[in-house]
Amino acid sequence: MSYKVAVVGVTGNVGRAMLNTLSEREFPVSEVYALASSRSEGSEVSFGEDRVLKVQSLEKFDFNGVDIVLASAGSEVSKEFAPRAVKAGAVTIDNSSCFRMDKDVPLIVPEVNPEAIDLYKKRGIIANPNCSTIQMVVALKPLHDIATIKRVVVSTYQAVSGAGKKAMDELFNQTRAIYANAEQKREVFYKQISFNVIPQIDVFMKDGYTKEEWKMRVETKKILGSGIEVTATCVRVPVFVGHAEAINIEFEKPITVAQARKALQKAPGVVVVDKPDLEEGFITPAEISGDDSVYVSRIRRDDTVKHGLSIWVVADNLRKGAATNTVQIAEILVNKHL
Repeated sequence: MSYKVAVVGVTGNVGRAMLNTLSEREFPVSEVYALASSRSEGSEVSFGEDRVLKVQSLEKFDFNGVDIVLASAGSEVSKEFAPRAVKAGAVTIDNSSCFRMDKDVPLIVPEVNPEAIDLYKKRGIIANPNCSTIQMVVALKPLHDIATIKRVVVSTYQAVSGAGKKAMDELFNQTRAIYANAEQKREVFYKQISFNVIPQIDVFMKDGYTKEEWKMRVETKKILGSGIEVTATCVRVPVFVGHAEAINIEFEKPITVAQARKALQKAPGVVVVDKPDLEEGFITPAEISGDDSVYVSRIRRDDTVKHGLSIWVVADNLRKGAATNTVQIAEILVNKHL
């Protein structure tokens, strides 16, 4: 059986990646509709190697007959169009933060909590988690299953593509300006991003944490369990694609490095690159661009707590952190529910 799929936000980084992923994974589509704001109406986007789609206006689009919507257009846009799509009979898988903490909307990472997708019937909406949360919980789940996680301390090193195409352009232009001894312009970030790191992603909240750090805490609890405590420091770094995370984990039960490595090696969606005896025995963001896996390196004991480990986790934020996870959710939907 094949399905009519609408992709919202096709002119953005994630929207384009969604189209690529649908094609690469040979998702059973009979028709694909490319949607964006009216400003992009009539422009063209690629779908696979040999198909070109005309961009249609989201504001004017009639969702009747559409089976599934994959959306990455921001919270305000999702808040407006998603109810309209659902009312027309389309199940909406949304990549924005709009519905993530709604108790009647499942927040899904297919390798972690696929069973929770059943809840979609209440609202007709499924939420895709934040990119930094996705790769973290994929790595945490196999460890949580064998030793029960109490607390997570995570520091992220997040690529500029997570802030959109304009952010990528800003990194490129600032870097070029430095070598050309020209003026550096800032439009996306408050601070210089080239040759720098910025300890702010999203807005600051009253408690001093940023919205991105809050997302990692509350989303992890919703996906893995409310008993897990999470504190995060999220940092933007001058990398185009690929988020990295240094994660410190405290467990309720004993767990050895060997047990952790074995569990991670068996886990779906995880690739372990952990050879501490080699100078290059770990993974970096530059090596995983375009990949759908979550990579884990530097698995080691943390002797400052009774049962502790530290790990290094890397993933492509546009793929597994957004587009691929969304398409994987759609695959579960068509295989088991529609």
